[in-house]
Amino acid sequence: MQSSILGPVVALAAWTMIIWIWMYATRLPAMGRAGIDGTKVVGSTGGALRDALIAKGEEKASWVADNYNHLHEAPTVFYAVCLALAMVGQGDNLNATIAWAYVGLRVAHSLVQIFSNRVIIRFALFALSSVALMMLVAHAVMSVLLH
Repeated sequence: MQSSILGPVVALAAWTMIIWIWMYATRLPAMGRAGIDGTKVVGSTGGALRDALIAKGEEKASWVADNYNHLHEAPTVFYAVCLALAMVGQGDNLNATIAWAYVGLRVAHSLVQIFSNRVIIRFALFALSSVALMMLVAHAVMSVLLH
């Protein structure tokens, strides 16, 4: 079964991997500049590393890591709902368009968070992406539970 909604699913998964690479390409040099020896860090949490980087003036390195974490929150619902819509034959047309809008908004959210971290802009993008996700969930409920 081929469904158009699988394109945005794969695109967001690929974007998440790009952010993963970006995170390490940013964080490892920042750790070096901050004098943090990763081979000597034991039992540290991501939050502790973030705090250490911020204390050494390397706040922007944490913005990428924060975004990587964000891509594992609401998007998990996106993946599940899109796969459900594909499985019930509702992954084309309007739902695929909404899914692409969701991906575009999440990519825009990533770029804002990584480059400027302007909370009001991030919030607006997150809110819009949440509306798109709610629409996909509503369509899945209508297709799966009410059909």
